[in-house]
Amino acid sequence: MAEANAMLSLDALTFESARGALEQGCAAISAGETQFDLGGVSAADSSGVAVLLAWQRLANKAGQRLTFTNVPENVQKLAALYGVDQLLPQS
Repeated sequence: MAEANAMLSLDALTFESARGALEQGCAAISAGETQFDLGGVSAADSSGVAVLLAWQRLANKAGQRLTFTNVPENVQKLAALYGVDQLLPQS
């Protein structure tokens, strides 16, 4: 299991937390982080999927390969439902 990303401290990926989560992830990617451990996320909704996709786009623009660990089950199911699960690589 990957160690928690010290720059990414999230307990939710929801509509209410999306802006802050997006900013935290963008800062971590800009600092060179390429693996995000989402094990601390206890609440997530479709906004969380959008945040993960935005992080992935930013990493791709920077020439990085971003991977996720411990993705909450409901986020995995939503990503599959929307047909974007292949865009969110997990390690």
